[in-house]
Amino acid sequence: MAWTQAVAQLTQGARISLDGKTVKASFDRATASSPLHMLSAWCSDNGGLVVGQIKTGRKSNEITAIPELLQLLAIKGCIVTIDAMGCQTAIARQIRDQGGDDLLALKGNHTKAYTAVK
Repeated sequence: MAWTQAVAQLTQGARISLDGKTVKASFDRATASSPLHMLSAWCSDNGGLVVGQIKTGRKSNEITAIPELLQLLAIKGCIVTIDAMGCQTAIARQIRDQGGDDLLALKGNHTKAYTAVK
């Protein structure tokens, strides 16, 4: 409990980066099953620490896993960064509803938002 409380104090107001990666050599040739894809929440402050991790569904992607992972995290006062794939209005709203701030990548394919920012 003491360690968990110490980690919670260290991550208060920290930057939390969400990113998905395919686990190397996790493709099973015998069954031709999909490789394992994990979504991680990484706190780069205080030496770096993975504060949460979730496996994405077989026929799914990071967009559906991000809200699940966010639900597991205490992000109040934190800045949450996500790459372009996770730039969804519902995800940004969830981050703010949980008391965090979002820093999301913006690409040209989001024409209205891109034009407004530009």
